[in-house]
Amino acid sequence: MTALFDLTDRDIWVIGGAGYLGTATVKLLAAHGARVLCADLDRRAHEMVARENPGPTVTPATLDAGDCEAVRHFFADQISSRGIPHGLVVMTYQSTGKSVRDLLPEEFDAANHVGLTASFLMARTAGEAMAAQRRGSIVLFSSMYGTVSPDPGMYPAPLAPNPIEYGVGKAGLQQMARYLAVHWGPGNVRCNAISPGPFPAVAQQDSNPEWMEHICKKSPLGRIGRPEEIAGAVLFLLSDASTYITGHNLAVDGGWTAW
Repeated sequence: MTALFDLTDRDIWVIGGAGYLGTATVKLLAAHGARVLCADLDRRAHEMVARENPGPTVTPATLDAGDCEAVRHFFADQISSRGIPHGLVVMTYQSTGKSVRDLLPEEFDAANHVGLTASFLMARTAGEAMAAQRRGSIVLFSSMYGTVSPDPGMYPAPLAPNPIEYGVGKAGLQQMARYLAVHWGPGNVRCNAISPGPFPAVAQQDSNPEWMEHICKKSPLGRIGRPEEIAGAVLFLLSDASTYITGHNLAVDGGWTAW
């Protein structure tokens, strides 16, 4: 049964993989045998690899996912040098943190250019190449706030509720996963989404313990998520353990959206 989760000799690309959840994901995929291309803004991926030492099968790269021309060149170059990936994980996003009243239309567009348009471009580029070989798995990252609206009572001043452009974009990614799953089903390429629940970074946990206690009470499990719990979900959707799952949105939220 353990062979179902073996990624030996599989090439997995994790875009936006140097962050809090991405780091755990990259490390777990590498631990299960994958060759991992970890791309992020500036030198973040290089810094993460130097700091975390996930192993020799992890290659860091720099990519601004919001630059469509850069994405086209990056994917073409990587396919030329590495081959067509077996898996693609898109973890990139952009958010303003602004209220509905203060958000500018151009800021809404810019955020969803990164969250939706760039995700579509990356998924389509990889998916078409995968379909030509009749194999592949794509994982898009949505959110609990792509399924439900934030409860304003969870965000006492000066905290602001999760912003609207973020939730709208994350809801769109769930539909994108369904649409692409249907589109590439005949080509044996799967596409799914993961919707994390409360996974605040360590700095957030340390800086506002009262808010953290409030957040924990909102979850049926009574706690926030751990990074490895997201990594495990990604591993599952990329592995042979999930070969009959496509077009699905996997909520990893401690039951947040169950009530």
